[in-house]
Order: sequence, then structure tokens, then C-alpha cells
Amino acid sequence: MQSQFDELADLYEDMAAWPFRRHLEIPNVLATLGDLTGRDVLDFGCGNGMYSRWLKEQGAGRVVGYDVSDGMLGYARTWEQNSPRGITFTSELTPDLEGQFDLVLAVYVLPYATTREELHDMCAQMARPLRPGGRLVTLPIHPDYERDPSYYERFGFRLTPIGPDVDGGQVQLDLFDPAAPENEDTVTAYVWTRQSIDDAMHISGFQLAQWVDHAQVRSPEADAAASLLRGYWEKPHAAILNCRKG
Repeated sequence: MQSQFDELADLYEDMAAWPFRRHLEIPNVLATLGDLTGRDVLDFGCGNGMYSRWLKEQGAGRVVGYDVSDGMLGYARTWEQNSPRGITFTSELTPDLEGQFDLVLAVYVLPYATTREELHDMCAQMARPLRPGGRLVTLPIHPDYERDPSYYERFGFRLTPIGPDVDGGQVQLDLFDPAAPENEDTVTAYVWTRQSIDDAMHISGFQLAQWVDHAQVRSPEADAAASLLRGYWEKPHAAILNCRKG
């Protein structure tokens, strides 16, 4: 994971403005999180710290961003240094973080579990920092994503199956700015079935996951881009899961 993401911080910052994220993903993630006033939140796989900053803007109390990529953390820490919000960034989930958070947010983390064992371990890592009754909101690749690699090109990426289309199957994710498609970066990810993800959550101490519809909330400007976005909310490449720690 670390080697895949060290050089992608700038691209991830730009991706926040891409229509499917700005009008669909981000509003739906924030709506699923709910009222953050005074809530303690761990941004698990925080990347460049983008969501961590939004969590603070939404009124969260303590915000900690965790990631294993030195490049991503360096970007996040530089932003925090230049525009302090009181966010802590770390590369280690130390024991003192266990049971300290009301919410864990994990955006595009589960797709990088390469085996069932890693999937279960990742879910357990997400559960440990939560207080009893705390919630996890996480985004895996949608099990029913469109397999045609060209389908998502209009949104700024391609998702191409590699090898057999099986549970835990490998996909190639090509990211590019639709306005400058020659600037392309590639990462490898993995697609898990709904049953495998539900099982991993249950084993890790979460109650049955709620799978959230991307179309439940749209930004105020979404209607102007409806013709472009319709293809995404009909076949989103990512799911949103809302799970509560039992």
C-alpha cells in the first residue's frame, strides 16, 4: 500500500473537485456520518488529510488521521502546519487510541485488503479504536460495479478486472483528470462480495452493515450535472457502509 500512494497526494486533492465526488460521494459520506458536533473521529487511511479537514469543519472534536503512506502523511502534516485545525496525524495505531473514538471513517481502505485474512484484520483494526456503540463508515469497491473498463472514464478513472471475476478479485484502478487524461496514475485494488464484507464486519464485532445508496443525498449543484452523474449513481464504483460496534 505505501508504495502505491506516496506520490498521489496532489492528485487526491484535485479529485475532490471531480463531479462524482463533489456532488455524490462527499455529500453522502457526510450525511451518513451525521451530526459531528463534539464527536471524536479517527480518519482511518486518511491519505492527504482531505476528509480529516472536512470533519473538523463539520464540528468534530478530536480528529486523528491515520495512514501508512509517508507521502500522504507528509502532505497532510504540511497542510495542518500551514493552516492549523488541531488535527493529529499518525502512522501507528497505538494502544492508547483503543476505545477512544465515537466514529471511524475509512474511505477507500477495504479495497486494499489482498486476502480474506487481511480483510478481517483490517476490519478488526477499525473496530478497536471505537467506543462501545461507536460507528464505522467505510467505502469498499461496490460488489456490483460496472465491469466494462470504459464505463467510468467520463468520471476520471477506469476500473479494469485483472484475471477471474471472483471474490477478492484484483482490479486495476487508473486515475486521471478528465481535463488532462494524459496525466494518469495506477493502483491495484481488490473487490470483495457483500457477504465477505458483512462476515468480516460481524467477526470484528460490528452489527450487520447498512449499505447506503449513493443517490440519497446530492449537492445543491448536482442537478446541473445530472446527465453526467446519472450513470454514476446507477452504477457506483464504491459502496458506503454504515456499521455499529456491538
